[in-house]
Amino acid sequence: MVEYTPNLAELEERIAYSFKDKSLLIRALTHSSYGDGKRKIAHFERLEFLGDRILNLMTAEALFNAKDLDEGQMARKLNSLVRKETCADMARRIDLGAALFLSASEDKQGGREKTSILGDACEALIAALYVDGGMEAAQRLYNKLWDAKVRDTLSQSLKDPKTALQELTVMRGMGTPKYRVIDRAGPDHSPNFSVEVYLETGAVSLGRGSSKKDAERHAAKRLITELMNMAITS
Repeated sequence: MVEYTPNLAELEERIAYSFKDKSLLIRALTHSSYGDGKRKIAHFERLEFLGDRILNLMTAEALFNAKDLDEGQMARKLNSLVRKETCADMARRIDLGAALFLSASEDKQGGREKTSILGDACEALIAALYVDGGMEAAQRLYNKLWDAKVRDTLSQSLKDPKTALQELTVMRGMGTPKYRVIDRAGPDHSPNFSVEVYLETGAVSLGRGSSKKDAERHAAKRLITELMNMAITS
């Protein structure tokens, strides 16, 4: 039996919610590796399944209410707001990793900072709040963590930076952008990619991110800015 620990009490303080059923909170933070397979322990995968659906619903409602977007626009923005990397970032904001129950080997391998584990645990926590306190409890945590991200996403271009860059370069007769990984640093659980985007005309820009895709997007955003500035000054 996994026991309620001081780390869980501290997490409850950070999320401003005290669980009536502490076993729900414990289950939401228990990774499947815990116990090293020696005993059968309820882990967070079923809660994660439910939390994913609740997160999608709350995000869809936030996008529906915030701006007059069409279905395709809402779908693209929803995907960026509920992706695993975003959930992991939200988990880090409340130091969710410190409260996780992991196997000793997973802990040593940096499991408390792994994007996949943090993202899944964040969804499980949302589900646990929903089961314990209803949609109101889940919504309060969502508002606390996602409000700023939703506003930022709504203020950004509706197009993915890579799509926007390709449309810009093709329109200007500069060809199709190409990407290549320049460097990959850091441990496996927290990598840092450096990606270069370049054009046949010689224009080039560098982007960094915790995944290859994020680094590509960052590089594309930077090159768009550089090309737009060149157009203004020319």
